[in-house]
Amino acid sequence: MTAWSGYLDLILQGAVVTIELTLMGSVLALVMALLAGLGRLSRFFAIRALATIYIEFFRGTSIFVQLFWAYFVLPFIGLELTPLQAGVLALGLNVGAYAAEVVRGAVQSVGKEQYEACVALNLGRWQGMRHVILPQAFLVMLPTFGNNAIELLKATSVVSLISLADLTFQAQVVRAQTGSTLMPFTTILVIYFVLAMLISVGVRSLERRLARGLDGVRV
Repeated sequence: MTAWSGYLDLILQGAVVTIELTLMGSVLALVMALLAGLGRLSRFFAIRALATIYIEFFRGTSIFVQLFWAYFVLPFIGLELTPLQAGVLALGLNVGAYAAEVVRGAVQSVGKEQYEACVALNLGRWQGMRHVILPQAFLVMLPTFGNNAIELLKATSVVSLISLADLTFQAQVVRAQTGSTLMPFTTILVIYFVLAMLISVGVRSLERRLARGLDGVRV
């Protein structure tokens, strides 16, 4: 029993790393999604082109290859990252590319009358976007952002390939030391599920709060 409790402690340490990756990767993904999504709507061709290249590149290449580039190739150009930093960078940029299209679609889904009201109130393009359009669009984005965060959580398992001691890596360690597959992988299966449920509950709670406050934003 004592031995198994020690192995469970290893898995819980991996859970902490997985949570760190998920939180930091989600923040990076959100920033990149907003930048690229709004960039796709820019009036300037160069900005639209850069946003499109970023989105298509990271959606069109494998997360495995992106992770290996971040950790093994970037040091050749003088940018050496820790395994955690490489994992956050690869996960954030990859998921951010998918979420960028969510941002673009949500902004475009806001009714035309809201844009016309911004003009009638003499709001500048950025003022109208910040105070009127984005708050309404963000409510539309939230459910899909929640799905993206869960996908990022599940994708954190790839970092075990660069020897970062996340949940999957620690489960493999326990399996190698005990010869048991059932216990470690059933344990991390449950942990991944619980973390995904926490994300879902948090997103739904935030969605309800934003919906209640949205009446004061529409013009």
